[in-house]
Amino acid sequence: MISHECPKALFQGSLDFNDYDYALVHLFDEDPEYLAFYKECVTQGRHVLLDNSIFELGTAYDNDSFAKWVEELKPTEYIIPDALEDSSKTIQQAKEWMKKYSDLPGKKIGVVQGRNYFDIVDCYKYLDGIGVDKIAISFDYTHYEDAIRHTNKYMSWMLGRATLLSRLLDDGIINTDKPHHLLGCGLPQEFALYRDYDWIESLDTSNPIVHGLLGIKYEHSGLQTKQSIKLIELLDSEISRQQLYDITHNITHFRNYVNG
Repeated sequence: MISHECPKALFQGSLDFNDYDYALVHLFDEDPEYLAFYKECVTQGRHVLLDNSIFELGTAYDNDSFAKWVEELKPTEYIIPDALEDSSKTIQQAKEWMKKYSDLPGKKIGVVQGRNYFDIVDCYKYLDGIGVDKIAISFDYTHYEDAIRHTNKYMSWMLGRATLLSRLLDDGIINTDKPHHLLGCGLPQEFALYRDYDWIESLDTSNPIVHGLLGIKYEHSGLQTKQSIKLIELLDSEISRQQLYDITHNITHFRNYVNG
């Protein structure tokens, strides 16, 4: 399943090009239109994933407030609080969350965090052991740049995640009976590397949308660099006909990378 976060001007169109809907919880507090869209998605029976907004905020959204929104929205699944690249803190937060909020509606996604391979393994094993429903792997760990030395950091991220997943699989760490999620991407062609990994169930990235808005069209082979602009900075953008064409072009190419 693929989801591309997009500006509000594309919300209705996203119901056609997205397999499921990806919501950022911190925007619920400040944007009634944004909240109303995702509530309607749930009402219509669509698959909705609620993110704790750590990528946007730097730290996970407040636990009690997040639990309140999970209870109110009733998403299909949601990402439990984590701590960027901090295995120990992520484990502690997951432990506290499962103890206090285990009865909330929706399936639980745990995000693996860590600064090196061994931290990542420890975090993965813990999250798998406490019974989260899905495990997520992010696109921009520092570990990728340490493991894959390249002048282009986005190439390091792409090859680094692919190498990490392969190593985790070879070492018997990956629980192939559990679905996995890939958070974000550096270069979109990365996903062509995972076509045989049937344990990867879902992914999210605004990459095709952001680059389309900026007038950057994917080449057949993808991109060589990435524009580091978060979708929330473009949330209220108006969409021109040319931008819509470029976005559609990118989404089509992205699907080809994923599916062949």
